[in-house]
This record gives sequence, structure tokens and C-alpha cells, in this order.
Amino acid sequence: MKTIPTIVALIVLASFSASAQKSPPQDPLLDRMIGSWLLQGTIAGRETTHDIESDWVLNHEYLRMHETSREKNAQGQAAYEAIVFIEWDESSSEYACLWLDSTEGGGLSSQVLGHGKRSGDDIAFLFKSKAGNFHTTFAYAKSTDTWQWLMDDEESGKLVPFARVKLVRK
Repeated sequence: MKTIPTIVALIVLASFSASAQKSPPQDPLLDRMIGSWLLQGTIAGRETTHDIESDWVLNHEYLRMHETSREKNAQGQAAYEAIVFIEWDESSSEYACLWLDSTEGGGLSSQVLGHGKRSGDDIAFLFKSKAGNFHTTFAYAKSTDTWQWLMDDEESGKLVPFARVKLVRK
């Protein structure tokens, strides 16, 4: 009877070994977001400047962006800070984005999880919530190696601009 536990152990080890050897999802478009960026433009009607650091984390499964505004609050801290995770799901040909920021908490609710599709060098995310939908498009320009982020509130079926920013490499 010692054979059955040995067989089970071998199966578990083999499946663990196979999953450890599985290559992480590859996405050349997200690879272009890796690095240090300067974000400038308009957010909620105000000119702003942010710094962004992006890298692959957790075995190249997620792109992590750390965004920090240069503007300070009354305590001398960044007026805005976000940590954003993006993953590519090859099986569904869809991106998922978790956007955690310092605006009001509640970051682990479903309304901060967006899903997106790629069209050319653009990724259009939709974040759904009870308050309304929010659209965020990351648009990459190969010729200048820059990104544009277009963010819009959806009100009565119409998009209302919230942010228009450009990212350039530092």
C-alpha cells in the first residue's frame, strides 16, 4: 500500500515541476511600458506632473506601475499615488487591470478591476461600477516611444473627458 502515496507524491511533484517550467505570458506591447516615465497633462481639469516606475513582477505575470504625483498635500506627501497591476490573459485575448490609488480607498472592490481589449497599439479598459462606467485607454506611439492615457467618465451613455496625459521616458 506504500505504492499509492508514492504515486500521488510523484504526480504532485510532476505537475508542480511542469507548472514551474511554464513560460509566463508574453505581451510585446506591455513590454514597451517598462521603465521610468514622466506623466504630464490634465487630470480633472488641472495640469499635473507625475512620476511612474513600471516593471514586471511575480514571475513576469503582472506589469506593475507605481505612479506618484509631484504635487504635495498639506502633510508634504504626494497628493496622488497609485499602484496599478496589468495582466495579459492569452486564453481570452483580454487584459485585466487592478488600479489601487490614494483617492478614497475601497481598492479591492470589483469597481477597480477593469478589462480591456487591444486594438493595434491601444489597450481600451472598461471599469464598471454602480456609480457608472469609466474608460481608460493606453495608446502607444511607436514613432516617439511615448504613451497617451485617455480617461473618460461615462454619463448617460456619453464619454466625458477626465484625463488627457502623455508619458515620456525619463
